[in-house]
Amino acid sequence: MLKIGYRTAKTAIGTALSISIAQWLGLHNFASAGIITLLCIQVTKKKSLQTAWARFVACVIAMLFSFVFFKGIAYHPWTIGLLLLTFIPVTVRLKVTDGIATSSVIILHFYAAKQFTLPIVVNELLLIIIGIGVALLVNLYMPSVEKELKEYQRIIEDLFRIIFKEIVRYLRTNESSWDGKELALAVDVLQKAKQAALRNMENHVLRNEEGYYHYFRMREKQLEIMERVLPLVTSLTYTVDQRNMIADFIDELSDAIHPGNTADRFLRQLNEMKKRFETMPLPKTREEFEERAALFHLVKELEQYLIIKSQFRAPQ
Repeated sequence: MLKIGYRTAKTAIGTALSISIAQWLGLHNFASAGIITLLCIQVTKKKSLQTAWARFVACVIAMLFSFVFFKGIAYHPWTIGLLLLTFIPVTVRLKVTDGIATSSVIILHFYAAKQFTLPIVVNELLLIIIGIGVALLVNLYMPSVEKELKEYQRIIEDLFRIIFKEIVRYLRTNESSWDGKELALAVDVLQKAKQAALRNMENHVLRNEEGYYHYFRMREKQLEIMERVLPLVTSLTYTVDQRNMIADFIDELSDAIHPGNTADRFLRQLNEMKKRFETMPLPKTREEFEERAALFHLVKELEQYLIIKSQFRAPQ
């Protein structure tokens, strides 16, 4: 079954509407209003506004250049080439290159008319205003991605929980049949989640919607720590008391993975555990010493993991 996306629907409706308005007003080259609308509809409101502004500025500059070149030189094909040689670098300098295609159509309208009069200028301005205005109007509707972002959030937290549980299992038993697929999946999901969060930010021009993006960036940093921790954990072979203590801590931590900030509580627990380590007897063998050193490194990584979370504030 053929699936029609919301952007396709908006483009079709907006193009037809702008052409209808331009035709109803009796404008020449009324179909160009539809072309402008088609080019201005973007994936986000912010991009749509940026594109609309770039096209408007470029079109106004194109009219000025048309007047200078066509009236100052002649209505000749080589004049168009000379005009574009100077016009395009100006749009690049002004950072309005998105408007080159639209403004080129305006230039060709003046060339085809073989004259530069006030009625033609007004006609072209109206085409631009209708095309851009309708595009901005239909682009006011953007489907909410709140549900999608919450689902990404849930998936990532579930993956983190699984990874931590596997670490706990290895610390307690020294055995694991885990293939690590959740790590690769978490990387992929985080990438998609960040893209969705960026779209959400750009669809709220007047409202700050950065919370989800910062959340996924926070989780991305935490995942980097988890990736560093795994080789460290699997290198452990000896059994010491501290190992089970850390396993119990990670197990409790895995059950408390959610957007809310529980990091401060776990940081206090971690500090208390470190103090308990200091009161325990010194290692008696080289193997025990190396294991405890590796576990101390693991604790430092867990501390950094929690500090990253403590600096984050959950989106409301």
